[in-house]
Amino acid sequence: MSEVLHTHWKSPSNIALIKYWGKTGHQIPCNPSLSITLDQAHTDTRIEALPKQGDFPEPELYFEGKRNLPFETKILGFFQQISERLPVVTSHKLLIHSENSFPHSAGIASSASAMSALALGLCELQRQLDGGARDAAFFALASDIARLGSGSASRSVYGGLVSWGKHADLPESSDEVAAPLPFEVHEVFTKLHDDILILDRSPKKVSSRAGHGLMKGNLFSEVRFKQAHQHFSELLEALKTGDWDRFIAITESEALSLHAMMLTSNPPYLLIQPETVKIIKELQDFRQQSGLPVCFTLDAGPNVHLIYPDTCREKVQELLSMWQNDSSFSFEVLPDVMGKGPICLK
Repeated sequence: MSEVLHTHWKSPSNIALIKYWGKTGHQIPCNPSLSITLDQAHTDTRIEALPKQGDFPEPELYFEGKRNLPFETKILGFFQQISERLPVVTSHKLLIHSENSFPHSAGIASSASAMSALALGLCELQRQLDGGARDAAFFALASDIARLGSGSASRSVYGGLVSWGKHADLPESSDEVAAPLPFEVHEVFTKLHDDILILDRSPKKVSSRAGHGLMKGNLFSEVRFKQAHQHFSELLEALKTGDWDRFIAITESEALSLHAMMLTSNPPYLLIQPETVKIIKELQDFRQQSGLPVCFTLDAGPNVHLIYPDTCREKVQELLSMWQNDSSFSFEVLPDVMGKGPICLK
């Protein structure tokens, strides 16, 4: 009988600049996306693999110290999908302990960090059984496996600026596997901050999975997919040339387009809140008055991400302090920066 195996990975969330919203087939995106991998917002996942008899998956999952049966059921189905590629999920009973450094289901892509950490851990267990290195093929497999659990998780396997989805401007791009951008971005985009303004820690009223499904009946979906392809091309050019004005215009347009798709779904739904709109308007006024390159983006929720270069950090912190001292605002800040990607811990 084989030995007990252990693995421990910390994998980050990410925030998409070009939004992926709508999918086809089995977790195939209807348009390419491009994201910033975060640093502080992460999932920490430890897995203990115990040898067993039989060929049926036996996951046992604990989230933040408590057994989570609904997620365990979801993971069971996920394991059945990947068992031929990663036999360790059937040859061993897997005890999974997972914790987030940020609120779950509040629009900060908790599924991206959770499923990427799990996929990396599973690939690591299989690597321990089969030998081999943590090379490019290892991370490509982890990205593909993560995608099957959560599309955005495919991007969290890598650090920095990451794309996922086929696009003509990146010949090696793929709908199955994400990858870091294959060029050096301009220096003004190398030290990005993402201050996450948490307006509401409650779980979303409509899940991202349901939101993706509603794109199939959305009258504006095809126009949206074309827009995303065009924005993708424009953002790549901005990242190469250091064009902050274009970066800001595209990033904010993408955020609002995402929520426009929610408003035009059938049935329509709204995830942003009045304070979301208030912060957006105040930020745009601040940018116009100060001339500083700071912009917002949104995930599938009410919380606001402020994206800006390190050179603006002091002024943005002054702005946030002013807002927090104003009784008409109510939010907490999770400061983050662009990160280098997942870490395998001993």
